[in-house]
Amino acid sequence: MCLGLAAAPALMAARSHDVRIVFVEHEYQEFLYRAPYMFGGRKVDRVTLLNVRVVLQDSGGKEVKGFASMPMGNQWAWPAKTMKYDETLAAMKDLAKRIEQLTAMHREPGHPIEFNHILEPQYLQAADEISKRLSEPIPKLCTLVTASAFDAALHDAYGKVFQRNAFDCLTPEFLGRDLSRYLGDEFKGESLQKYILSKPQSTIPMFHSVGASDAIFPDEIKTHLNDGLPESLPDWIRYNGLTHLKIKLNGGDLANDLARVHKIDEAATSVRDKDWKYSLDFNEGCPNINFLMSFLDQLKAKSRRAFDRILYVEQPTARQLVDIPANDMHLAAKLRPVVIDESLTGTDMLELSLKMGYSGVALKVCKGQSQAVLIAALAQKRKTFLCVQDLTCPGASLVHSVELAARVPGVQGIEMNSREYVPVANAGWEKKFPGIFMTKDGMVRPGSIKGPGLGVV
Repeated sequence: MCLGLAAAPALMAARSHDVRIVFVEHEYQEFLYRAPYMFGGRKVDRVTLLNVRVVLQDSGGKEVKGFASMPMGNQWAWPAKTMKYDETLAAMKDLAKRIEQLTAMHREPGHPIEFNHILEPQYLQAADEISKRLSEPIPKLCTLVTASAFDAALHDAYGKVFQRNAFDCLTPEFLGRDLSRYLGDEFKGESLQKYILSKPQSTIPMFHSVGASDAIFPDEIKTHLNDGLPESLPDWIRYNGLTHLKIKLNGGDLANDLARVHKIDEAATSVRDKDWKYSLDFNEGCPNINFLMSFLDQLKAKSRRAFDRILYVEQPTARQLVDIPANDMHLAAKLRPVVIDESLTGTDMLELSLKMGYSGVALKVCKGQSQAVLIAALAQKRKTFLCVQDLTCPGASLVHSVELAARVPGVQGIEMNSREYVPVANAGWEKKFPGIFMTKDGMVRPGSIKGPGLGVV
């Protein structure tokens, strides 16, 4: 726990909508997965949630609490080669302590986006300092994930100070700066308000993830869980009325990847023979662009129905865009949108990915609410494909993710994995947000998100 000291009067904001950070604390929750989730050659069977509470003070001295939660996601954010799961998680927890301290020590009043703009370089420096005693450095993506719950809690509290939804506090009235400060001169005179819906979308298509080791048909189930939830893909389709599937592929074996897409398409068609949309997620598994092009060409030739159902392809090759510039996506993007995910750690990486032929953006609250809305603005300016994905977010973090998807124009769907793999972490949330946690027609309904801030607590 870290208490922020009272700011000197000289630092109090002149603007009535600026606030000060006066208190920050964090804690953890641990949950085991119902079944392992396989992606990118990695198996995830547990989650550590980072829960953050903050207190903000307005110019009149009123104090308001904020809350946010996010999975640590070290397997995804930091696929270390020489460090074990517990070691990377411990390093992230060390970093969380430093982020808490740095956030509470911030003296200047302002808006959460301005806080993050000033504090992110300090967070990255703290990660560099911790990395000196580790066998591998903490990646920037990992730092963003660790900081995301702190950033979200500040947005939550800020909205509650003014009794508005956090997404309604992105106007000039509240932020007080135009986007040129964060996105460059091209955005001079523009506000985030231009890129955020004034009212949330009423429905959003839900992507159901089919993990790389998940059973497709009932006869493939090796050990029955018998917990009341579906255990095969056709049963999941009926249970949630699914229309969108996210297919996890390994990228190392062309024949196996093609066969898996064909089998999943057969399973989907066995329940309903129309209106399917698929996303293909290789989690960086394709060795090069040639593998991806061969995959798409052969799928189109062997299973035109499955190919026509592809809505987009996600992060097919390695996340190190700067190190591997040969993986140009222009040819693949002519066939289907190619979405950047693991590589997307800032506006600089978005611009680089577009030059390399990527044509879509995966927004994620686990990289920070502040970054998500700024990336959303830049992506809309660049006219990219947009989707929202999660880090198997349960509970509060899933509600937050849904709200992001509902407030960004053009989002084509949202990934929601916790209902499959860690439903125990969603216990108690179903009654409060039935349109999110009790989907029956494949559509998520954000209308149950009420109240100020992020509307979670």
